[in-house]
Amino acid sequence: MKTKNTQRLSFLIAVIIILVFLGFIVVLNGQHYLLFSFICLLASCIPFYWRFENYDIQAREIVFLAVLATIASISRVPFSIIPSVQPTSFVIITTGVVMGPEAGFIVGSTSALVSNMFLGQGPWTPWQMFAWGMMGMVAGLLKDTRISENRYIMSGFGFVWGFIFGWIMDLWYLIAYIHPLSLSSFFITILGTVYFDLMHALSNVFFILLFYNSWRKIIKRFKVKYGLLK
Repeated sequence: MKTKNTQRLSFLIAVIIILVFLGFIVVLNGQHYLLFSFICLLASCIPFYWRFENYDIQAREIVFLAVLATIASISRVPFSIIPSVQPTSFVIITTGVVMGPEAGFIVGSTSALVSNMFLGQGPWTPWQMFAWGMMGMVAGLLKDTRISENRYIMSGFGFVWGFIFGWIMDLWYLIAYIHPLSLSSFFITILGTVYFDLMHALSNVFFILLFYNSWRKIIKRFKVKYGLLK
């Protein structure tokens, strides 16, 4: 019980820190976004390291997560020519389901920062870090459940998160560029991006249906073999 309470507290602190600095980006009209991106990255590491406060941190665990984050980041680059097709989301979801919410959170947030080094940094980067981090964290809450064993249910999970990710990014756009805010401007923005959100959602379904079972087995095999993130 104590471990779960500590885990929840660490997530709460990390999310609050990220939200505070997202607010700073809005107040400063998108300035210093790269600095805030790295601050958000450090904040996203809090749950991961807090999880190990009573355990020895082994280098292979950090290296394995770094490899997964690299795969998630690189997989986004060749698909960037197709609007909103994000294999990154599939890797993040699978990582969270197998490795847990801490791993999903840190791989998700890291992937956004690293992939944007190739695709372009901007004030949207911390918001992407937050959105993908939360995607990985929520997927991690399904770890060791029957839901995580069914690729069809997980494809529905990916479909829903394709829209949630888009709505988080819409929120950034609204706060940064639409003044004054109104209910009509909110719905207009949502409707204007529904095609891109749908593409993201459908691409999640495609990658999960095609690769989820095999990737889940591979990551799980490494986890069991090397005793990672027990």
